[in-house]
Amino acid sequence: MLAIWALGAPACNRTEAPPPPQATSVSPTEALPTERLVGPLSDSDAAALATMNDRLKDYIELHLKLEKELPRLPDEATPEQIDKNQRAFEQRMRTVRSGAKQGDLFTPEAQVVIKRLLATVFGGADGKELKASIMDESTVNVKLAVNARYPDSVPISTVPPQVLQTLPELTEDLEYRFIGDNLIILDSHAHVIADYIEDALPK
Repeated sequence: MLAIWALGAPACNRTEAPPPPQATSVSPTEALPTERLVGPLSDSDAAALATMNDRLKDYIELHLKLEKELPRLPDEATPEQIDKNQRAFEQRMRTVRSGAKQGDLFTPEAQVVIKRLLATVFGGADGKELKASIMDESTVNVKLAVNARYPDSVPISTVPPQVLQTLPELTEDLEYRFIGDNLIILDSHAHVIADYIEDALPK
């Protein structure tokens, strides 16, 4: 079985955050579980993914710290208040991570392993159907940039459960999403692209 590196984050004493953006179709949390397609990992692959896990832990610590500093939303916050709160969080995250670059979370070592894992998932018998379920969204021409806001006008792609069960596990604050052939980590509370891998899907 593929090893999973869960990133624990305390649920208590957290500032209320706006809900994550609505997916355009079935969300990963609603997707039916499937058998893991890839594994076990070699020691070298596990070590490569561990470098990514260490960076993700640092990111989540920063995320939680900045989120706690936001003004608390009222119990019955209006959509306008939620949006203002979310955009304030986005701005703080972008300011603190102003020097962030591609590969800060998806480390070079991890990228190699992740691309190989995805090639195995999408190289299976239902690979074409899986890819079609991702590529049917209008995300192909989105310009990627670390720390950029995920465009409000662009649908958020679905992610097949086979992918979610193969890649390292994320906390509820972060999500894997696809933009064209590229895999991103979306900070769903700040609504920013935390990092990405170009050409992550096999051709």
